[in-house]
Amino acid sequence: MMPDLGKYADVVLASYVVSLGLIVVLVVASVLRSRKAKADLQKIEARLKDGA
Repeated sequence: MMPDLGKYADVVLASYVVSLGLIVVLVVASVLRSRKAKADLQKIEARLKDGA
């Protein structure tokens, strides 16, 4: 399944690992930011509902 990468195998595999790691970091950061924004919006909505 794995293609023969020859002498560049280390560099290619390292770049795959770094790329996948960055993608994971971005997804986690996006999810956390989304949760925070949702919680903030719920607080604002609750405040508006109580004040109205």
